[in-house]
Amino acid sequence: MLTPDQDVLESGESPDTPGSEMARSPRSTLATVRRDPRDLWPEHARKLYDHLLALYGEDDPLPTLAASWIAHQRSVNTQKSYARGFRVFEEFAREHGAHPMAVKFTLADGFRLWLETTPQWVRVKGGRRGEMARTGKPYSDASRANSLSAASSFFSFLDKISDDGVKNPFDAVQRPYLDPDYSSTPGYTEQEWAKLLLTARDEHRIAAYRKRTYAMLLTLYTCCLRIDALLNARVEDLSDDTGHRVLLLEKVKGGGRAKKPIPPAAWDALQDYLDGRKTGWLFCTSSGGQLDEPAVWRTLQSLAKRANLPLRGPHGTKVDAITHALAKPNARPDKVQSWADHNDARTTQRYNKRRGLLDDSPGYGLAADVAGALAHGEEL
Repeated sequence: MLTPDQDVLESGESPDTPGSEMARSPRSTLATVRRDPRDLWPEHARKLYDHLLALYGEDDPLPTLAASWIAHQRSVNTQKSYARGFRVFEEFAREHGAHPMAVKFTLADGFRLWLETTPQWVRVKGGRRGEMARTGKPYSDASRANSLSAASSFFSFLDKISDDGVKNPFDAVQRPYLDPDYSSTPGYTEQEWAKLLLTARDEHRIAAYRKRTYAMLLTLYTCCLRIDALLNARVEDLSDDTGHRVLLLEKVKGGGRAKKPIPPAAWDALQDYLDGRKTGWLFCTSSGGQLDEPAVWRTLQSLAKRANLPLRGPHGTKVDAITHALAKPNARPDKVQSWADHNDARTTQRYNKRRGLLDDSPGYGLAADVAGALAHGEEL
């Protein structure tokens, strides 16, 4: 007697053939059900699954549950950051002799304390390829908050899918306070941005990459985009809409789609870079593969050094774009909010507040008075 899979091979028909007897038979249904749903997982869920599978094996439910939790997240950015944070938590639990799914409050709170003092993994200079050591700085407030949030989210997910419920040990764990008005990223002025763009266009160390880098930075800045959203865009996502050149892309934060108008200068730079190419990743490697964030980081570091500007990564680009847009004399905060894809107007206003904390500091006036008095030898 043939198995359903052998039936498929013997008949030469496909279960997906419209109108075929197999498409209507219970056997074809069984063959379809046998397809592994894990094949549908997004990239970061699959990577976490493979990582955990190598540690815990197929009989442990952790790899499947953790990957399902990552796949459950709406945005690629959340999938990526939660997967990274969960790896830190899993390593801690394993080193302390506990299965991640069996962690209780005492160990969860110990994880918080451990994050405050433990050095991060960094590459060993001069070491073997891929060799890492815990010799970096302790985790930042943002990194600690991410790892704690990731672990807490995982247990909340387990509680949702469990018939008996799962107590979240991180409910009572304090998390670092993150001041929404503070950013450690050094900001560029509009003049400095112009200098960076000119350096990318005319002085990039590798001449073959000048057009790509210039188009990427100009699009990133003038369209107010996150770098991960732009790197996931394809050439096919470029189109026209009521007289505007637009880029249709996935929203990295919160999910959904966004249609971003592309200013003429950025559109011209894109067309010059694409040189007639109609398919593939919008920004790709020389072999046609997807350009990744580490490559963009290295490029920006190199350009900043060449332009004699403060070193910074691509995530500060959107901050600069919003800050500069709000500083325009005719700025409309509601328009900037929509352009920046902010759901809450208070998020947009934080950029105004950050700028004001620097530009409107009373210390400048005090220093000018003191300097004037000292220059004339007057008593204060």
